[in-house]
Amino acid sequence: MRIFSKVEAVLDAQRGDLFPWAPVFFGLGIGIYFALRLEPGPAAWSFVAALALFCCTVAWRFVAARLWMAAILLILGGVSIAGCRAYSVAEPVLGFRYYGPIEGRIVAIDRSASDALRLTLDGVVMRDMDPSRTPTRVRVSLHGQQGYITPEPGLRVIMTGHLSPPGGPVEPGGFDFQRHAWFQSIGAVGYTRTPVLTIAPYTNGSFSVWITRVRLRISAAVQDTIKGRAGGFAAAITTGDRAGMDQATLEALRASNLAHLLAISGLHMGLLTGFVFAAARVGLSLCPRVVLVMPAKKIAALLALVAGAIYLALSGGNVATERAFIMVAVALCALLVNRRAISLRAVAIAATIVLILRPEALLGPGFQMSFAATTALVAIFGYMRDKKIIFGPKWAQPVIGVLLASGISGLATAPVGAAHFNAISHYGLLANLLSVPVMGTVIVPAAVLALFLSLFGLEWIGLGIMGMGLRWILEVGAFVADLDGARSFIHGPGAAVLPMIALGSLWMILWQGRVRVLGVLPVVAAFFIWAIADRPVALIADNGSIIGIMTPQGRALSKPKGGGFIAKNWLENDG
Repeated sequence: MRIFSKVEAVLDAQRGDLFPWAPVFFGLGIGIYFALRLEPGPAAWSFVAALALFCCTVAWRFVAARLWMAAILLILGGVSIAGCRAYSVAEPVLGFRYYGPIEGRIVAIDRSASDALRLTLDGVVMRDMDPSRTPTRVRVSLHGQQGYITPEPGLRVIMTGHLSPPGGPVEPGGFDFQRHAWFQSIGAVGYTRTPVLTIAPYTNGSFSVWITRVRLRISAAVQDTIKGRAGGFAAAITTGDRAGMDQATLEALRASNLAHLLAISGLHMGLLTGFVFAAARVGLSLCPRVVLVMPAKKIAALLALVAGAIYLALSGGNVATERAFIMVAVALCALLVNRRAISLRAVAIAATIVLILRPEALLGPGFQMSFAATTALVAIFGYMRDKKIIFGPKWAQPVIGVLLASGISGLATAPVGAAHFNAISHYGLLANLLSVPVMGTVIVPAAVLALFLSLFGLEWIGLGIMGMGLRWILEVGAFVADLDGARSFIHGPGAAVLPMIALGSLWMILWQGRVRVLGVLPVVAAFFIWAIADRPVALIADNGSIIGIMTPQGRALSKPKGGGFIAKNWLENDG
């Protein structure tokens, strides 16, 4: 065990800085599970259990091997938790193309990429289908003449439509919608061209349906007060309801790198809880007797935590918002126990909790971009704090801080965004500098003001201020998107590129000592592999409907119409 002793000596220098590696190894295990071509059987899981038992035995007998064994156990834990999560959400999946009556209860309403209203139904009934084989949830896009009813969560509806199993990747290594649908328990997707009719009214049901109805009522009230595109934007950032956002507005926000403002994620949750925390602490400080008797900072942290929980519920509790709330909750709980609120340890705790609850989030751009930005910001600003590095005069620190934060987060998330969306926004920094401060200083405080004034029927005052800020952001997005060369497109990377960039960057941030510079090597190698990677010469749709052949002029398609979604994805991945 001499090798363990030597490694132990090296790791001794890392004491106190090893905990942030826990989610890294745990995430490696999750990644291994999702990279498997076949679902592990009983023999594979028995091997995992035996290996875990062996590691525990070695760690018990050899102290010098404990860190090694802990790393292996974290990897095995990641594999196991991902497998348990996949089994826990298992529901029937439609195995054929279906046409006929579809009955179910509305549980969610959104819009498709083609701007069609889309209903997610549960309690599904289909003609001549065994209930044990009927999907638990289906998602149906509404086409044709509609308007006979106003869709609301909780209504039981019926229609005649087409359903098919969720599709897999349109090309090897592409986005796997089939896996995405599996973890949402959606067993079929499709569309209808016939009117949707109500067959049973809403009755008191599950809490999730009730809260969805509340959300949509708030969304409708917000859009009644704030008219036009700004109203849809306001509904999206307050309730998570994007049905009021048209595709042209979404495209402008994507081109200007402002689409992240739509997702209720770390920025919104951080701004809201930060504003509530600051307001509560200032309010309590105005009462000297209260400050002398009670811990004002801890009370403010509790109030901010409650505000974050309410926001989580009203926003629909999607994965991005759950992740943001967990990160904020870890920071606020750290304040409650007199720990530093913002540190790499806190980020590691939040990442571990998210991965345990939603291991599938590891593969999504939301998780990757959120934790890439957060880790980079905490690491760089922490280094500046420890080394007492200050740029510019004291009076300019707020502005410089915003500039640095936007630049750091933009650089950290750029490779992830480019890999997932095949696009780079060249003026995204400019757009964010003109928009993010408005979100923090105008829109979020106005939203909190509107919530408070709603108790007196005066919410229109706060919403009016909020609308002005949102119109500014929309104008900035449209202006930046119309600039020459605002966005360029690049081809998608290979499967190993993002993991190499992530592991190399984490090595540079988490490892202590000069050896950390070695993390540059896998990052540079990843970008080189990305740059020289060739796209497939021939691509064939899984149903054989369309073929794409790469030519010197670009990818030639076998037919000008049909397979539009597949062809669009091929061309985007081609850059």
